[in-house]
Amino acid sequence: MSTLGDGTRAVRAGLPAPEQFEPTLPGPVFAAHFHLSGDPVGPYTYGRETNPTWTLLEQAIGELEAPGEEVGTTVFASGMAAITAVLLSQVRSGDAVVLPDDGYQALPLVRDQLTAYGVEVRTAPTGGDAQSALLEGAKLLWIESPSNPGLDVCDIRRLVEAAHAAGVLVAVDNTLATPIGQRPLELGADFSVASDTKGMTGHGDLLLGHVTCRDPRLTADVRRWRKVVGAIPGPMEAWLAHRSLATLQLRVDRQCTTALALAEALKERAEVTGVRYPGLPTDPSHPVAARQMRRFGSVVSFELADRGTAERFLYALRLVDDATSFGGLRSTAERRGRWGGDAVAEGFIRFSVGAEDAEDLLADVEQALDAAVR
Repeated sequence: MSTLGDGTRAVRAGLPAPEQFEPTLPGPVFAAHFHLSGDPVGPYTYGRETNPTWTLLEQAIGELEAPGEEVGTTVFASGMAAITAVLLSQVRSGDAVVLPDDGYQALPLVRDQLTAYGVEVRTAPTGGDAQSALLEGAKLLWIESPSNPGLDVCDIRRLVEAAHAAGVLVAVDNTLATPIGQRPLELGADFSVASDTKGMTGHGDLLLGHVTCRDPRLTADVRRWRKVVGAIPGPMEAWLAHRSLATLQLRVDRQCTTALALAEALKERAEVTGVRYPGLPTDPSHPVAARQMRRFGSVVSFELADRGTAERFLYALRLVDDATSFGGLRSTAERRGRWGGDAVAEGFIRFSVGAEDAEDLLADVEQALDAAVR
């Protein structure tokens, strides 16, 4: 399938061989255990270890992460379950890890837990490949590019080469880009990780995460961790996720086109500052992003004057939900500072572009900005 287009691959990914009178995508398999006699050597034995519905989804995600290659994908109950599976299956007390200091809001919780386990945690910003200065003696480098919520970008291939030269494993959180926007394994990473709650499934109706590796030993480590902690997805969630992958390319292309138009429109508004979108030619991250990304994602960030202006803007929006998360069919936006934990201004907005008509969405944003500054 390596020569197929992204849309064709997304539609066909992970489908079993056709069988007469059987559905194209079999329904979810609900089973805590399976018929099993003799030695437990079959593919399905107990529901915390394997499930046929996971198998098809994992195959589908693997085909998107690394078309035409043999890779191992492991699905989890959430993005955080996937993140912690990589970190905690690889590091031990006395090891050092390098994390971004501007990444996902829950990473500080992970940092605190690693520290409690006796792991040294080093942090640096995503931009400027600053993490490269902290690699000596580390066990694992964690990259988030584009970063959430600031949308900074680092040169993944350059960081991977530096890390591998120092004997350091590399994991890339690819949630914002999805595999059709960026393929970390092609850029040399050891782990491609994502919260599939976001753009991968895109309907805002399930929690899911995944880890994909080329090295079977790393896949085995991650799967053993899933078995130990039991961070497994439900069969229904896995089936819904697989169903949703079929529209991935349609959704992301629509979102990226509108996101660029939104970023360009926001740049023209005097009351808006700090517009960031990696696909915007004037964005400081664009030169690096253009070398390693195939699509630039659905998220645009910007700042309004203060908390009050931001909240009036969000209240005035008619086609955009004031909600957290991103990557869904319905546009969402939030004043990110309400959560704490992100180094952002009080008027900072993270805006996730959905699949609405661009003209309608941009008109809604314009009227909301007008209302916010009156």
